[in-house]
This record gives sequence, C-alpha cells and structure tokens, in this order.
Amino acid sequence: MKYLCLIFALTTLFLAGCGNEEAGRGDKDTPGYAATMYFDALYNRKDMKAALKLSTPRLARIMRSYGTPSQFTRNLVNMQFDHVTIELDMTNKSLREQYGKKAKVNLIFTGQLHGDQVDDMRSVQMVKRKGDWYVDKINPDPYAR
Repeated sequence: MKYLCLIFALTTLFLAGCGNEEAGRGDKDTPGYAATMYFDALYNRKDMKAALKLSTPRLARIMRSYGTPSQFTRNLVNMQFDHVTIELDMTNKSLREQYGKKAKVNLIFTGQLHGDQVDDMRSVQMVKRKGDWYVDKINPDPYAR
C-alpha cells in the first residue's frame, strides 16, 4: 500500500511539472501573440506582474488600482473564468495591421466558470513601442447592456 501511495505521489509530481509550457503559440512579434499572453497572464496564471509587462503605462496604472487580476478582470474586463482557452479571431485579420504602430485584435475566450461553459469575445487595441506590442485598451463589450 505504501508503494502504491509513493508511485501515485511521484506520478502526480511529474505530471505537475509538465504544465509549465507557455500558452501562446505563433510569432512572438505579432499583436495577437502579445494580446493572448496578456490575457493568459490574467486568467490562467493569475500573474499581475506578467500582465503589467504587456500593457501600456496608462493601462498598467488602471490595473494596479484594482490590486489583483481577479478584481481587474471582474470589474473592468467584465469576464470571469476558472480556466480559459484564448484564441485569436482570424476572420477580420489584415496583414497591414501587423506592420503599423497600432492594431485591433479580436480574441475568443472559451472557458469554465463554476462548472458552466462560458464563451465570450473581446477586442483590444494594441500599440507597438520599441519593437514590442502592448495592450493599450480593452474595448467594452457592445452587447453588455
């Protein structure tokens, strides 16, 4: 019985170590990648510091006023998830947006909240500064009212 518990504990330890891969895939120099990593930091990793590194100073100041990622996402973004998958909406993708200084990125969120399936969509304004993309503004949900 002790050996069975030991094997179970070691298996759990090894499997837990496999989950540290970065969530974003694709070209790291695109606005879509930066936006995906921003929301992954907020929702899945619950890491305010990582999200602050991907936001403009104006948005970072607003984020800090909420204190925690869950407070920020609940009150300003108006979306809550226990765990979420974030995908780029490629329907209106324009290659010219990636080569300018500004871009609008649409993201699709599919996740769980208290065991229920939740699907949502958000649009974010991205700004390119010194070769890197940053989230500048999270557009409000037009269907929220």
